[in-house]
Amino acid sequence: MRVPGDLKWSDVTPKPLWVNRRQIIAGGAALLATPALAKIEAAKSVFSTTDAPNTLEEITTYNNFYEFGTDKGDPARNAGALTTSPWTVVIDGMVDRPGSYGLEDILKDAPLEERIYRFRCVEAWAMIIPWIGFELGHLLNKVGVQPGAKFVAFETLVRPEEMPGQATSILEWPYREGLRLDEAMNPLTILATGLYGEEMPKQNGAPIRLVVPWKYGFKSIKSIVKISLVAEMPQTTWNMLQPSEYGFYSNVNPTVDHPRWSQASERRVGAGIFAGRQDTLLFNGYGEQVAALYAGQDLAKDF
Repeated sequence: MRVPGDLKWSDVTPKPLWVNRRQIIAGGAALLATPALAKIEAAKSVFSTTDAPNTLEEITTYNNFYEFGTDKGDPARNAGALTTSPWTVVIDGMVDRPGSYGLEDILKDAPLEERIYRFRCVEAWAMIIPWIGFELGHLLNKVGVQPGAKFVAFETLVRPEEMPGQATSILEWPYREGLRLDEAMNPLTILATGLYGEEMPKQNGAPIRLVVPWKYGFKSIKSIVKISLVAEMPQTTWNMLQPSEYGFYSNVNPTVDHPRWSQASERRVGAGIFAGRQDTLLFNGYGEQVAALYAGQDLAKDF
């Protein structure tokens, strides 16, 4: 539902927890990309949900980021060594202005917004997250998309000395993802550089990550270092690993089960063991904005 987002962190997070955020993960975790995160000023987005966000602790301690380990708590434990400044993103392929862009160049004149999005993982857990970011379409327009481009491909940083999960062969590195160009240009698709009004925590994909709220979470690639405009559908990590389980599109769809579990319901992180499960919404509830993208497609086939 497209409604103004008018929640602040203070509406949903107890002030002592917010003030003491550096201590909320035992052992001194990787909440901070720098010794003191910069406050980010951002407009409220009309695309925000009215649901109350999860707490900062929940968002930063329950993550999938296999570059730091496969346990949900591994990213918070292991991401502290990641160097996020300086940071550059290579933009290449079918663009008018290819190059290696510093994060400061990417953010220059970017219309930052706070977008409180539903976020749904393929394992049937869900959160509400107050991202800070800007539309991916803004950056693509800035570099100039050439007429033959049909897809956008993304790659994550490879730095095994700082990302211990990359010392394993559980996935083929770098982590890769992709979108069809019309999906990438949809106004719901953002590049996020922060959450809860501050810079992105390392375990959540610092310093810049993709957020595509109507798709399962693994599509929202973290710590991006390369964006390529291409004519053919790009390879994506989970589809390469197991195509029968993870399709290219990966739209949230309660009628298309993962072969090993149902996707018909979901569990809200932090809701408690007695809260029960909720019905999964088609396109994660964003059908009004994105259903037209798939008119005429068989979503059981193009899963």
